[in-house]
Amino acid sequence: MIRTSKQRMTCGSDEHTVHRRLFLQGSLAASAASVASFNGLFSIPALAEETKRQGKRCILLWLCGAPSQFEMWDPKPGTATGGPFGAIQTNLPGVQISSLMPKCATMMDKLAVIRSMSTKPSEHFQGIDALTRGDGPRPPFTRPILGSVIAKQLGQLDSPVPQFVLLDPCPEGNEFKAFKAGNWAGWLGAEYGPVRAGGDYGIPNIEKLDSITDADHADREALRRFFSKKYELDQKSNAAASHNAAFERVQGLMSCAPLFDMDSLPEDDRQRYGGGAFAQHALQARHLIENGSTFVMVANGMPWDNHVYQHEMHQMLVPELDNVLYQLVNDLEERGMLDDTLVIAMGEFGRTPWMNEARGRDHYPNAWSLAMAGGGIRGGVVHGATDPLGFEVVEGKVDNRNLFATIFTALGVDPHDEYDLPGLPTFHRVEEDAAPILEVLA
Repeated sequence: MIRTSKQRMTCGSDEHTVHRRLFLQGSLAASAASVASFNGLFSIPALAEETKRQGKRCILLWLCGAPSQFEMWDPKPGTATGGPFGAIQTNLPGVQISSLMPKCATMMDKLAVIRSMSTKPSEHFQGIDALTRGDGPRPPFTRPILGSVIAKQLGQLDSPVPQFVLLDPCPEGNEFKAFKAGNWAGWLGAEYGPVRAGGDYGIPNIEKLDSITDADHADREALRRFFSKKYELDQKSNAAASHNAAFERVQGLMSCAPLFDMDSLPEDDRQRYGGGAFAQHALQARHLIENGSTFVMVANGMPWDNHVYQHEMHQMLVPELDNVLYQLVNDLEERGMLDDTLVIAMGEFGRTPWMNEARGRDHYPNAWSLAMAGGGIRGGVVHGATDPLGFEVVEGKVDNRNLFATIFTALGVDPHDEYDLPGLPTFHRVEEDAAPILEVLA
């Protein structure tokens, strides 16, 4: 343990934007929002500044498919498992990371790296489930995803800005696509699910018709809200409640749609982050957090699942992540937001120390790495260690429960509190009193 462009790249899918069908799918697991004017709200400087200061926030860079620890945070230079890229010194004495990450090497004093993750699921769907919800399944109950919990605990439901956003430019992605089709908010309810956006970054089909005046539009909405709410209460209908939550979300999004317009951001920012879809969405995540979102998850299909040509693929993917982390952490710091914004970069497990016959690395949950920075996290810490070849954790072993206890603690949320679920079994945010990783907490 050591203390110390305007070019838009997509994945080829037809579903790059939030059209009505895709939006409503996500919105049935989405939070309610007010119909206050976004432009009017944030044109008041004092209110805008206060909104940006309130509470903790989180950006999750979800590296779906599972990146290799050997080509990132835990290189093994000169060994049979280390790969061809070698390692470089960082600004922490004695600490090396992959040579594919030169920018992160200059700011390791701002990062906390965990090299001793050891988890159980070895297949993507189960791994994604455990590492985004914090625990394995307990049928028939669905544990809410991290973003839903944080939106409930720290979000502002009366804000027109979505509190939990999934920026997802590639709706495909094998097991990740199947995972996204499930219930994200679990027992917390529809209002705490994510708004999904991606692709061309904008949200279409949300402007009212020119033939309808503002007054008529407001009158129609008041009438709809009255009868919908009356039906929901009279029938005690969860389906109606979800429908109403989705409709309110649409109303809120109509007022804050400019937040999803990447063309409105400075061109030099877009150039700094890079032209790839993942990089541009990471910039959009920063923009959303700046303007009132509480939890933003950035994903991009499953590009890290490199069973074939591992080194060639990581040679493209890792430098992009290196730059994204560097720009994001430094931007947040320059804006005075890093102390209140937790940044996490991780996937669902790691990759094997050995190469397969297709020159790829396969799934490996036994010993892997991730990185965090910002709100509640102490920079300049490398927790845990693996053996010289990276087969096993030899120091500071932690799992998904320890990780989630750390994340909740960093954000000021009690990790061991019980969920209020009358008539249901007892669930905690983190089960079995699993301890946070104290070394990485500020």
